[in-house]
Amino acid sequence: MNNLTKRTISGIAFVIVFVGCILLGRSTFFCLFLIITALALDEYNKLVNKHGLANINSTVNTIAGIYLFFATSFLLQGAVGPRIFLPYVLSLLYLMISELYLKQSHPVANWIYAFGGQMYVALPLALINLLAFYGGSGYSPMLPLAVFIFIWINDTGAYCIGSLLHKRFPAKLFERISPKKTWIGSISGAFFVLLGAYLISLMSDVLPVFHWMGLGLTVCIFGTLGDLVESLFKRTLEIKDSGHFLPGHGGVLDRFDSALIAIPASVIYIYAIASL
Repeated sequence: MNNLTKRTISGIAFVIVFVGCILLGRSTFFCLFLIITALALDEYNKLVNKHGLANINSTVNTIAGIYLFFATSFLLQGAVGPRIFLPYVLSLLYLMISELYLKQSHPVANWIYAFGGQMYVALPLALINLLAFYGGSGYSPMLPLAVFIFIWINDTGAYCIGSLLHKRFPAKLFERISPKKTWIGSISGAFFVLLGAYLISLMSDVLPVFHWMGLGLTVCIFGTLGDLVESLFKRTLEIKDSGHFLPGHGGVLDRFDSALIAIPASVIYIYAIASL
């Protein structure tokens, strides 16, 4: 089976399972992103340790991120109070204090990369709960699903149009980090995202049409930045893929790189317009 066939089959299967879990309800949504959080953090921790950036406690760091997602979800569902975050705070304190006794050669690097995993991976995935439970009326799949639909539309549109027109419009978006990305591809991706946002507005009244389009642009811009951020991380490690999560698609971080920046940006956008 050639790489394109494997990539296509695994990609279709992933989308079906991913979208299905979001649409089926609160429980499958919760399980899906709990698993993604665990896999993404484990992958991040192993990359950091394997390439000698630090020597962080992968088990504690991963469990802490999983617990952050768990706590955020249950808090927004009204099942618990803010005290549910106390074990998470204790885990962060443990990661700092334990370095006093482990006698590692670079304890500060261990702190930085451990907390970096929490900020870069765990926090954005926990924040998706703010989109799923937006408005205080229970679970709604539309906003979190839309974020990923916009990411997929942007990536597909940018790749297709960029591949067709890159010779005529060769200006690079960020050549130092990602030499293949062009401005024409990014602009084309944004156009298709705006079209997709308009179509979604016809099927959902969660947001007015212009707010949907604003969300689409937010995801488009920050999703592209998320892709570049992960590319910078991989260039630092001198690797092509973060892992082997999906055949032909790389690791978990490769699949969710755009979302790790787009989700926090979307939360800021959604809650900012709600306060107007």
